Amino acid sequence: MTHFEPIYALEPGLAAAAFVAVLRASGLAERRPVDDPERIAAMLANADLIATARAADGTLLGVARALTDYAHACYLADLAVDRAHAGRGIGRALIAFVHAAAGAGTLLNLIAAPGAATFYDRIGLARHPAAFTVPRRT
Repeated sequence: MTHFEPIYALEPGLAAAAFVAVLRASGLAERRPVDDPERIAAMLANADLIATARAADGTLLGVARALTDYAHACYLADLAVDRAHAGRGIGRALIAFVHAAAGAGTLLNLIAAPGAATFYDRIGLARHPAAFTVPRRT
């Protein structure tokens, strides 16, 4: 495997097609409305932070999408890394990048996809025993 250093950036104008492509390549598409272009567009337009990891040639390797008040709370709504590039620290780096962009005073929260919980355990995130959700109505 060739060593490369991804380029991390805030990318508020990320194209919906690129976002959907990385959701599909990461396996997260099964839990996101990738076949509903209007919802995907709204998800991107209403996010406070969209961070990307790209190869030097511009290839999209991963995306993190977050909602934050930049003062107290940051919710990491999506973390998607192309499975072809998994295991290179991209997910961990995207989390750190988003958290830094949201501000040192924010508490970053997320809800792990069923298969991702061990990843978050492995990189040292703390589990929270009192998280609750209200299901979507649509």
